[in-house]
Amino acid sequence: MSEQTITALYEKDHDRLDELFKTFQASKRSDFAKAKEAFKEFKVGLQRHIIWEEELLFPMWEEKTGMIEDGPTPMMRFEHEQIKKLLDAIHRKVESQDLNSDQEEQSLLDLLGSHNRKEEKALYPAIDNVTNAEERATIFSTMNSIPEDRYNACCTDH
Repeated sequence: MSEQTITALYEKDHDRLDELFKTFQASKRSDFAKAKEAFKEFKVGLQRHIIWEEELLFPMWEEKTGMIEDGPTPMMRFEHEQIKKLLDAIHRKVESQDLNSDQEEQSLLDLLGSHNRKEEKALYPAIDNVTNAEERATIFSTMNSIPEDRYNACCTDH
């Protein structure tokens, strides 16, 4: 197995999440059950992705660089809070089968687009540059050991 990078793995997860959201949007008016399932998988996956970043990547970056308050991670955390609010707004509409979530979806797509570009073009490569293969392997291993109940807060009652 070739050496895995933060950039490659996290970009792949961004792409997977993007496809789930596209499936939700494309099917919400024609096949609501399919749309709802795609949204659930998207929401849980995005929540997991944010936990991976905030609990593993960002602390590693801050420890390695000393950039805590003056680096990129405070803005990324702020954007995560905005992302979560939009995700919850869409989730409430999906729960009530309200199809009028286009405005929230567009806001989420706009925010995720700029957020993901900053991560993929700057932050992830920078983290790859300040970590070695062993440190990245530890991050990848720890990612898989985060208990599912930490991020699987979605749609359990319907």
